Amino acid sequence: MHTASGFLRKRVWGVAAAVVAATLALSFALPIQAHALEVERWTAKPNKDGDSTTVLGATATRVTWQGQSDEGESVASVTIEFPEGSTVEAENVKTTVLSGLDRLEAEAQASVQGTAVVVTLAEPAPAGALIMIECNRALLPGEGGTFGLAGSYTTADGQSLEMPATDQVITVSGTSPTEQASSWLSEQEWVKAWNSNKFLHLFFDPSLIVTSVPALLSGWLVSLGLVIVSFPLAIPLGLIWSFLRMAKHRLPRAIGATYINIVRGTPLFLQLYIAFFGLPLMGVQMDPFMMGAIVLIMNSSAYLAEIFRAGIQSINKGQSEAARSLGMSGVQTMFFVIIPQTVRRVIPTMTSEFILMYKDTSLLAAVGVMELMMYAKTITAATGNVTPYIVAAGFYLIVTIPMTKFINSMEARMANGHRKHKKTDGGSGDSPSASFEPGSDAAVARSIRMSETFAGPAEADAAAQLKKEAQLGSNHMSH
Repeated sequence: MHTASGFLRKRVWGVAAAVVAATLALSFALPIQAHALEVERWTAKPNKDGDSTTVLGATATRVTWQGQSDEGESVASVTIEFPEGSTVEAENVKTTVLSGLDRLEAEAQASVQGTAVVVTLAEPAPAGALIMIECNRALLPGEGGTFGLAGSYTTADGQSLEMPATDQVITVSGTSPTEQASSWLSEQEWVKAWNSNKFLHLFFDPSLIVTSVPALLSGWLVSLGLVIVSFPLAIPLGLIWSFLRMAKHRLPRAIGATYINIVRGTPLFLQLYIAFFGLPLMGVQMDPFMMGAIVLIMNSSAYLAEIFRAGIQSINKGQSEAARSLGMSGVQTMFFVIIPQTVRRVIPTMTSEFILMYKDTSLLAAVGVMELMMYAKTITAATGNVTPYIVAAGFYLIVTIPMTKFINSMEARMANGHRKHKKTDGGSGDSPSASFEPGSDAAVARSIRMSETFAGPAEADAAAQLKKEAQLGSNHMSH
């Protein structure tokens, strides 16, 4: 029994010795540096203007990989797998090898195979060296995402090993097509030459123009919305103020004159400040868009009131007298005879007021309304470049230039029509064209004929009798 147990112990010790011997033999047979490379860095440099943390996709950035080899490990090449959709050029890859504190003059050849960057050292890096690979002007996927490290490396003895796992990732923000186009433009040689001039770069940077246009478009639509809402409402209010200004009674005339003089005599900028900062102190809270529209309506109505007043007073008094002689009431005379002629005369001036209101929407940027100027101001503050203001000026000109052309053409047509009306055939008093001369009896008669359309049967009979008497009087004068 004792002999059997001793034999068993010897067998166990023999097996254990064999295992130890095999382990030692295996350790000598395999490289001790397997998976000993340690990844110290896998990062991308932020590339968004005014932001020190965001990495934009499809925008040039610098991707850096850094690995520390083991004391017994010599690295001959490194392969880094970039995510699908990335772009890296071999000439923009830089390799640095450090041994302790010494920078080695290591020659390396970089090549790009699909989305993989392969860096091969002419001489394997010394054991324990620090290897850093910088991929400059690399473009990461435009759709964005979070990307970890993938790849492999080769040792001096020819072994290919997987890149060690690391918890470091690169987080990329997605970019819009316009941002991608801007990034592409900034890489073009002609754009670089253009931006080499300081004035052109600060005021007309092509890449910034591309990104500013869609950003400012929403603000431009807000500015247009303000004018489209405000101007039609300012017209009837302006008519009311003009009627008060011309009223026969002292009280309404004083109310109209006071309002018009105060609004026209103070800056719109001050009126905006009073509305946006004064009313909230009284507990009046309102949407900034609506508040801005109300201030624009009240301001423009005062100017339109004076425009309408001047237009109404420019109509010959004979027009009113002729209409009243037909039995038309004062209200009928105003709305069917005076106002139609007034509107025709003041359309150019009203269009100018529309342009002024459109440009005055830029003042709303000072009180926090996100209109065109506010967007341009925000982008300029973020980029330190004046180009967004130039783009904003272009958006204003899209409206103002056609409207100015419209005013000029309308004034030219009216001027040509006035000259034609003044032409006479040999100075004859009964020339048809004489009926168009402002203030003439013929013009009054023409206006009477036009007003007959709005008159009732009694007024029509009165008009017929008036014309008959005028004809009899004319025949009597000729005899």
